[in-house]
Amino acid sequence: MNDDNGLSQPEESVGVTRQYPTNSPKRILVVDDDSDSRQLSVDVLAGSGYDVEAVLDGDAGWEALQAKRYDLIITDNKMPKMTGIEMIEKLRAARMTPPVIMATGHLPMNEFARRPRLKPDAMLEKPFSNDELLEMVKEVLCTDDHNDGGEEVLLPKQP
Repeated sequence: MNDDNGLSQPEESVGVTRQYPTNSPKRILVVDDDSDSRQLSVDVLAGSGYDVEAVLDGDAGWEALQAKRYDLIITDNKMPKMTGIEMIEKLRAARMTPPVIMATGHLPMNEFARRPRLKPDAMLEKPFSNDELLEMVKEVLCTDDHNDGGEEVLLPKQP
């Protein structure tokens, strides 16, 4: 819903939403049960011109994905109700194709080795800086815009 200023209004049933111009280039869904981490990601991304919505767990994320189309999903893994991996599994089963960045304190590499089709497009290990988040988002969105059908996974940068 838009107000008189052309700004999108928050949807109470989905979760936290920032107001932003409706002509923003990319729509991003942030799924994270940690309120500080979720809010920081929303602030950084919205401040860089992205159209950002945020929800507090995997179930709410799945509901948001049923209601709207997103250009990118950024999800934690260890969350109540539905993990990030379970949400990716549902996305793949539903043949939904938005790129996914898993931003978590515990990257489940063993799970991805066992079930490679659940591997996200990129992984960002917490804690991460604002610049690392923005760089990863730009890389994934650019890769998705120029996707040639091959799989590419961006791994966290090693110090």
